[in-house]
Amino acid sequence: MISEDSAAVRPPVLRPGDTVLLVSPSGPTSPERVARGMELLTGWGLHPVPAPNAYARHGYLAGTDDRRAADLNAAFADPEVRGVICTRGGYGAQRIVDAIDMAAVRRDPKVVAGFSDITALQFALWRGARLAGVHGPGAAWRDERTPLRSAESLHAALMTTEPVSITADPTEETFGVRVPGRATGTLLGGNLCMIAASIGTPDLPDLTGAVLLIEDVQEPPYKVDRMLTHLRRAGALDGLAGVAVGQFTDCGDGWDTTIVDVLNERLGDLGVPVLGGLPIGHGPNQLTVPVGTKATVDTTTATLTAPPAVH
Repeated sequence: MISEDSAAVRPPVLRPGDTVLLVSPSGPTSPERVARGMELLTGWGLHPVPAPNAYARHGYLAGTDDRRAADLNAAFADPEVRGVICTRGGYGAQRIVDAIDMAAVRRDPKVVAGFSDITALQFALWRGARLAGVHGPGAAWRDERTPLRSAESLHAALMTTEPVSITADPTEETFGVRVPGRATGTLLGGNLCMIAASIGTPDLPDLTGAVLLIEDVQEPPYKVDRMLTHLRRAGALDGLAGVAVGQFTDCGDGWDTTIVDVLNERLGDLGVPVLGGLPIGHGPNQLTVPVGTKATVDTTTATLTAPPAVH
């Protein structure tokens, strides 16, 4: 159970002039993909610096495990680096999380931003340092998917200490996923595939009393069903306070059963409030939310609210 002695460590807010290291803990990217993200960060007054291996490539990984872990550990150990922003997700973070120098993380907590496969990194940082993080777009920025509203949301989460409030959007496919009620608990989770892949590892958090955030991309309804069923059978969802459902992007497969059907069926009998339609995840207009802070999900106001990940 998440108790007071396991309260989140909130790293310092980013300020103009701060150096942020751009790291690639998962899949490969390129300078061309990251150029727009660097432009945005520079416009906010930050000093974005690609890590030595940010553009490395090793098959479907952004360099070897050693090189990706080295970039993370260098970021956590360098007092000049005040934030760590992942370029993208993909796959590979789970391969290196056991090599993270958690003592360095605890000595000098820094905000870590990313989503998708980065859920595995944020789970590890929660386990090893109780570090609150930022679930939001990476530095490999695409304006067509993450326009001005997305940029403003990420900026607010990284560079202000204002609470975050996200309202369910009726145009989101998951808007019809709903179990009435209001619940407060530590917001944990992110990408559903990575949550399920953490079962049996030290990094799957005890979700008792938590609000679980889930989102995913290109997973057909039967696979989402399988992941949620696995979590249920493993007891991981026992004692949840509530569920915040983000975007399930490109998750159709031609069957009559839709992703909304599956989410309502697998979440609807947990006996806790469930709020769908949140623009959090892989879809257009992605918004940023803290993870690791105490959030409230309220189906009457259709909002997810949380204190900032930074102080």
